[in-house]
Amino acid sequence: MAEKTEQEKRETVKELVKNARISMLTTMTADGKHVSRPMALQDVEFDGDLWFFAYSDSDVIAQIGANPQVNVSFSDEKQNNWISISGAAERVDDRAKAEELWSAPLKAWFPDGLDTPTLTLIKVHADTAEYWESAHSSRVVTLIGYAKAAVTGKTPDAGENETVRL
Repeated sequence: MAEKTEQEKRETVKELVKNARISMLTTMTADGKHVSRPMALQDVEFDGDLWFFAYSDSDVIAQIGANPQVNVSFSDEKQNNWISISGAAERVDDRAKAEELWSAPLKAWFPDGLDTPTLTLIKVHADTAEYWESAHSSRVVTLIGYAKAAVTGKTPDAGENETVRL
């Protein structure tokens, strides 16, 4: 198989992000501890930026204000794919962008919808991404491959692993 070009790797990142949707956003506390929390990605057309809704008075907003370097990780269990994106986050108060990104399921977390007084956006500008794309879309085939590797002592075919500058 031919090696992917940087553009092809970026396209793979876009597809993996689009298919996963739920992420873990990791920030750093004032005392240097990493904290992760589940976040629903709002913009599936990944162009190097990731968008999330948050409350402006939340810990996550305070943490990115103090240290904007974050990590966003995704797991697509259906396809056995994983992606880790590093970048810088910022709080964005932009009503027009919030209206563009808003979807009905967000009412579960923000009952007043777009009129939630402390509603804000988090924008993560991605610098790099690392992904692991399974060689097999079937979890059973992947697990059999791991079991076989454990018995034979040979490294399993875990699929493709690439690091991409975005």
